[in-house]
Parts: sequence; C-alpha cells; structure tokens
Amino acid sequence: MTLQECYEKLGGDYAAVSARLPSEKFIQKYVLKFADDKTMELLESSFAGGDYDEAFRAAHTIKGMCQNLGFARLEESSSALTEALRGGKSPGAGELYEKVQKDYRQTADAIREYKSGL
Repeated sequence: MTLQECYEKLGGDYAAVSARLPSEKFIQKYVLKFADDKTMELLESSFAGGDYDEAFRAAHTIKGMCQNLGFARLEESSSALTEALRGGKSPGAGELYEKVQKDYRQTADAIREYKSGL
C-alpha cells in the first residue's frame, strides 16, 4: 500500500497535505507517529470518567493533528465532538464520541496496514 492509498482508506486528503508539507517522507514520518500517539486513550479515559474538560482538550488535540495531516474524516468527527464538549458535555456528545472512536479505529487500522508494508 502506498501512502496515497493509505490516505484514501482512512478518508484523508493526500493532495492537500502533500501541497502543504515538504515531502512524502515528512508526511510519512508524522503519519506513523500518529499511530503511536496516546491522545485517543486520554479521550477515552476522560470521557468514560466524566472529566469532560480533559476530554475536550483531547478531542481538540486530535482535531488539530488531523487538520495538519489531512485526515478529513477523523478531523470532521473530532471537530464536532470538540464543539459538543466545549464548556462541558452537551446533548449528542455520546453519539459524537462513538463516531470519533469509529473514525479513529479506521484511521489507525489503515496506518497499521500501511506500516506493515514498509
């Protein structure tokens, strides 16, 4: 699997990120780092524990990483969750949280598949 195919699988915008970042090697480096990042674990533990301020910060961090890397699908869902958690948990946050979990799994799975072919 190529990096571009990985982006297609995870619902990302490879063309946009490659226009912004200096090289495929640079993009690859940060895509692989994303798979090892612990922010999703923080989001899950914070949300489950009712610490919505910390869950907000984690969702916001995921959104930012996705914006930088062009992970459009996960960016969209994490952005919606960020807004639902701004100032505390709002109605609908649970469904948005589940969507982020699903999108994150798809993203992480695509990155792992890409990494296994290197």
